[in-house]
Amino acid sequence: MFDNNVFIEGTCKNVEENGKIIGFEMQTHITYYRGIPLSMVNYMEVEVDGKKIPREDLRIAVDEFDWFTLKEMETVTTIKWEYGTPATVRVLMDGGLTPGEHDVKLTVCTRTAYIPIPIEGVMTRKVTIH
Repeated sequence: MFDNNVFIEGTCKNVEENGKIIGFEMQTHITYYRGIPLSMVNYMEVEVDGKKIPREDLRIAVDEFDWFTLKEMETVTTIKWEYGTPATVRVLMDGGLTPGEHDVKLTVCTRTAYIPIPIEGVMTRKVTIH
């Protein structure tokens, strides 16, 4: 239902810090029609070319400043992910994505206080890294 909100087209790129590529990132919208605290993110998953990325290698930010692991997000009740505001999902991977085409799959699952089942969105995009 919310698949079109996941993995904003054209946002996948390698990330460089201090002259070194530390991984890659992409942006996503929330899989819900309202904002939620980060603690209400059930899970996120990333696959590259069919290989699942370990969850401990993911970092998420809704403000490009405060980065959290998925484990840390379980207790973050004071930062809210608003509807319409993209979150950035960063994958820590030494060297990032190699140049060329890759199939990148992003899954975002949230929960709410009054819907008894999690709301999941999944999107796979073919991305080209130059």
